[in-house]
Amino acid sequence: MTSEYVTFGLAPAMRAGGVLADGAYQTHRDFLDFVVDGRPLLARLADLDAVSPLAADVGPSALAEQVRRLLLEAEAPLAGSRCVIYGCPECEGLECGAVTAVIERDGPDVVWRDFVWQTGDTPDVERDGYHGIGPYRFRGEQYRAALKRLLTADGAPAPEVPTGPRALLIGQRAAVLAKLAAALRTIGIGAEITLDAVGAHADELRKYGAVVFGRTVGPGERDAVRDAFAAARSDAVCVTALAPIVPLLVAQVEQALDRTPHDRRRLLGLTAVAGGAEAVVEVASACRVRLAAHRLDRLSRPHAHELFDTVLAPGTHRIPLDPRAVRGRSFLTARTSDAVRVTPVER
Repeated sequence: MTSEYVTFGLAPAMRAGGVLADGAYQTHRDFLDFVVDGRPLLARLADLDAVSPLAADVGPSALAEQVRRLLLEAEAPLAGSRCVIYGCPECEGLECGAVTAVIERDGPDVVWRDFVWQTGDTPDVERDGYHGIGPYRFRGEQYRAALKRLLTADGAPAPEVPTGPRALLIGQRAAVLAKLAAALRTIGIGAEITLDAVGAHADELRKYGAVVFGRTVGPGERDAVRDAFAAARSDAVCVTALAPIVPLLVAQVEQALDRTPHDRRRLLGLTAVAGGAEAVVEVASACRVRLAAHRLDRLSRPHAHELFDTVLAPGTHRIPLDPRAVRGRSFLTARTSDAVRVTPVER
């Protein structure tokens, strides 16, 4: 067993939701990721779309139970002292597959070992194990302190636990905003529509992480709303709707809600070369990237095209674009499991 110590910590993370090019919905999930030796553990799993058990929407009692299991104060949910480290973001069912590990005490220390992809009661460590991950030895005092900060004395979630996201939609085009609000609520993002946020109570404004201006909202109105949020000491990100395309607008909201520190991001950038010949995607670590194009035709009807879906190595990648997918007024979205980026295709 490893004798080298590594540090343990927790950091806010996001599983980006969205409306995909094929019309499927992907649920937004906020959670705490495990940080091992200064690096999020999930980032070591390049193409894994999953969340930790420490999610914002599991409820206080369920969260407390998950913390007790990680602290070894409650029985492990799986045989062999195994705990779920990452599970399916849609249903969290083991049948969809999960990353599990043995968590055990070794004197004053806590050890995570034998990471495996598990889909049934008995995992096959040799066949399905993550042989390049772990074992990790944590100093017990540091490990327990990080986890116990998640709960207050009365068992309620502590401030470190992320809360559910909310977006405020401002504008007069009720049909488009209503469809956007419905899509956001479907993927787990609270959404409200208003004609104007000026004069709203500061406490209410601070509940929103993103503000979306409809295209009919003028510059003066946008400035007034920004001033109201600034006066409320809100860190909400304000964006202007690019086009009346619901999947594109959902992607804009997801990008605005992303609070991941830059040094922990995997998807760093997305741009389109002038003329729409290619897209430039920059990633910090190996991850699965899906690239899609959205456009409006001459009758203002929306169209979506899946362009690219593969695991990219760290670095900058130039991806040729199908000219049929980006003709006319077009936009690109790039998404990983934890981030979305949007850019217009300039002509």
